[in-house]
Amino acid sequence: MTVTDSDVRSLYLDLIRRNLTRYGMREQMPGGWPLWGRLLFKTGNIIQPMAMGISPFGKRKRDLGLDCPAEAETMIGMQRLTSLQHCVETVLTDEIPGDLVECGVWRGGASILMRAVLAAYGDKSRCVWLADSFAGMPSPNPAKYKADKRMKFDRMKFVLAVPETEVRANFERYRLLDDQVRFLPGWFKDTLHDAPIDRIAVLRLDGDLYESTIQALDALYPRLSPGGFCIIDDYVLKPCREAVTDYRAKHGISAEIIDIDGCGALWRK
Repeated sequence: MTVTDSDVRSLYLDLIRRNLTRYGMREQMPGGWPLWGRLLFKTGNIIQPMAMGISPFGKRKRDLGLDCPAEAETMIGMQRLTSLQHCVETVLTDEIPGDLVECGVWRGGASILMRAVLAAYGDKSRCVWLADSFAGMPSPNPAKYKADKRMKFDRMKFVLAVPETEVRANFERYRLLDDQVRFLPGWFKDTLHDAPIDRIAVLRLDGDLYESTIQALDALYPRLSPGGFCIIDDYVLKPCREAVTDYRAKHGISAEIIDIDGCGALWRK
């Protein structure tokens, strides 16, 4: 049996995706806890003794990102992660110019995969940019962004606020932290417009809110190269979807929006 470079690359990236999502793995968790409870347990904020049990692996939930293993570097699920890999591979194959940008990175899993794809293909010309407050999500501003009125993600700092140092450590675990990985700490409104990014080949937005989504699109979509991909992780959320609809209407964008897994969506510029 002959093993090709393509075979090795495919096996490496499959292993990366499986580890980032803890695919196929069971874990010790308080039985029956929902997503946020599981994540809260991961933070170590629960100090009282409780009955522990093994939480079984559920393929459908892990594929769609409907559960969240407490130790995983990403909560987006296997389908969105695989789609992201395909987008990066496509811009490499088609020689679409630009860097890879993620806005809203949590523990860094999706960006780790993008850096792994660059490494697997030997691309040393592009950078992966991680834009995040690293302090959780902003409080909603319904006076300016009416769609965000009922969004309360700012109350989830104990889950969503992952320090930059932890994200860097996650990259180091995979031996992927180098000068092709760049960080943009701060609120999108303060960092994205002046970000030293020239052209973008893949733009991945995971900001949930109307505010975060529209700010990222305003600042970065004009830099997306023709043939590049715009990925909206939270398209299923109404405020996020409204921001996308408003931006596309304002700028006459008619490219077909393609559903990924019932939650995320993308289009190609």
